[in-house]
Amino acid sequence: MHLEPHTWRGVMPAITTPFDDAGAIDHAFLARHAAWLVDAGCTAIIAPGSLGEGNTLTHAERVDLWRTLLQAVGTRVPVVAAIASASTREAVALARDAAATGCGGLMVLPPYVHKGPWSEVQAHMDAVFAATRLPCMLYNNPHAYGVDIDARQVAGFAARHAKLHAVKDSSGDARRITALRAELGDRVACFVGLDDMLIEGVAAGAVGWVAGLVNAMPVESVRLFELAREGRWHEATALYRWFLPLLRMDTVPEFVQLIKLVQAEVGMGSERVRGPRLPVAGTARDAALATIRAALAARPHVAH
Repeated sequence: MHLEPHTWRGVMPAITTPFDDAGAIDHAFLARHAAWLVDAGCTAIIAPGSLGEGNTLTHAERVDLWRTLLQAVGTRVPVVAAIASASTREAVALARDAAATGCGGLMVLPPYVHKGPWSEVQAHMDAVFAATRLPCMLYNNPHAYGVDIDARQVAGFAARHAKLHAVKDSSGDARRITALRAELGDRVACFVGLDDMLIEGVAAGAVGWVAGLVNAMPVESVRLFELAREGRWHEATALYRWFLPLLRMDTVPEFVQLIKLVQAEVGMGSERVRGPRLPVAGTARDAALATIRAALAARPHVAH
């Protein structure tokens, strides 16, 4: 199932990658988790991004991950392959394998590690875009990757690549979405990339959310997005206020461990991560659990 320009909308989880006791991908749980997210109203599954610990997976593991997701939910929603590598050649190979496997779109990241000038970043992403016919989302996260792709650069990219359909912006600046809308209008769908700026981003014109805490709380996440998109600000703000202590866990260096901890607390996943990450421990774990359990104790009833 491919994404068409008008279908880059809604809540698209950056799904976590589950691991078994031996450290291998737990494909059975991955399939169940993805189906649970789609049942809650998510419109696509994105994998394996930063939250999915993609940089710890081998090329073959990524392809196997896509195959599992396609078998589990690929007839219901598109599976979007996150393409991230320090090597342009490897990124192109991943993109081609994602297309051959049956993925319905690509989320294209700047090159890992190397923080070169825009000409090099642009050439890397040009190569990935040109590698397949799949529609693409461009991912901007200057804090994580050291490269900030501004609105004019995105507009130049859109002029060269008709298959650029969406932008995920994790700059943390709602003005960036305003700037993208000013440069591009409806030509490219804007997605919020940080959980704790969902309402601000939608108010600025975002039509989608690449979400993290949705991995543990999909019903609340989808409802929050719907309320914001419908302009029901009083209801959205009330739900947002409750959700924010958890949503802020998406914006710190330990976001993978913390979101997996929330999953474990709601009974939908484990804390297992791959090195160099380790599960949250000590006082940081105590503080996180206190926040999570306080939120769960006050969890509002959200109809689904």
